[in-house]
Amino acid sequence: MIKISKVNIQQDDIDRLVEVIESGNLVHGKYCNLFQEKLGSYLSVDHSILVSSGTAALYLSLLALDIGPEHAVLVPNFTFPATVNVVKLVGATPVLVDVDATTYSMTSESLARAIKSYQGDQSLKAVIPVHEFGFPSDMINICQVAHRHDLYVVEDAACALGATIGDKKAGTYGDIGCFSFHPRKVITTGEGGLVVTSDQRLAERIELLKNHGIQRDDGRVDFAIPGHNFRLTDFQAALGVGQLERLDGWIASRTQLATKYHQLLQPLVERGSIYLPDLTRGHTWQTYMILLSEDFNRDLVIKRLRSLNVETNIGAQCISSIVHMQEYSQTQDLTVSRRLGKSGLALPMCEAYSEETLTSVVHNLTLVLDGFGA
Repeated sequence: MIKISKVNIQQDDIDRLVEVIESGNLVHGKYCNLFQEKLGSYLSVDHSILVSSGTAALYLSLLALDIGPEHAVLVPNFTFPATVNVVKLVGATPVLVDVDATTYSMTSESLARAIKSYQGDQSLKAVIPVHEFGFPSDMINICQVAHRHDLYVVEDAACALGATIGDKKAGTYGDIGCFSFHPRKVITTGEGGLVVTSDQRLAERIELLKNHGIQRDDGRVDFAIPGHNFRLTDFQAALGVGQLERLDGWIASRTQLATKYHQLLQPLVERGSIYLPDLTRGHTWQTYMILLSEDFNRDLVIKRLRSLNVETNIGAQCISSIVHMQEYSQTQDLTVSRRLGKSGLALPMCEAYSEETLTSVVHNLTLVLDGFGA
């Protein structure tokens, strides 16, 4: 089976993991401190805070910004549900924004349209642009639109550690940036996440919120606010430290494979069977998703490819189509994101794969799509 992705854990990562387990110091320790320091340096940010997941990173960010029931937050209509779940979990109202057909991400234009058409009772307070699948969104213009309307910007860079926008990294343009280390991401700690910011006040608040509200002063411990337990363990951080050193090389390999996919898939494009993503500079290619023609049943394509030992999957969810978001779907034009949610197909992508692996994937995809016309 050619899997949708593979975890790239190497022996030195395992050795550090064993070292932590044998030490008995399993919670926040030297590898958490080291990983945070290296991530902050890699991203050129003032504050980097490890947390238990990308979802926790987003949730803590909204709490730190005091976003609640009287507020509305703009989110893309094509993303993993965690992006919108955290908005509802803090009591705020999600406002869905359509995305681009080839980048799969919110644009400054779609954001501006959503702001202009918004007629809700809650005040618009923030926007969460998502660097979908590692695509580096146009944060310069998105931030300009957001700032004109006094909106906080929380970047969902869950898939985009290492993505570049100009001379800066994705996740460092907004007020807060959030990352994930889930096994489907380029770097993984099993579960895990990261919050980054250059605002010291926000960083201090997030530190309190993630760790029971604990405040230490000259050896004295107190609980300043009611907080959560969203800490990362030291053995998880031990897995991540070495992977970070290999990250840029992995992204370069994924970029080469994405270019190869573009070449191999051209015959299907010319036939009108599929549409390809934008081959954008600075992309991490955490996922390579194509769009099937409406002639094909995506779920059946996934099933038939699996029978040929090729694992594929949906790309992301159309948020307006999931059960708890039905009431938010009627006020905007969400045509593109609905189409992506219905027909997006993620193909196997991993830096460990060879061009021969991709050739096999495309060969089998062609067989399956040809079979629909037989």
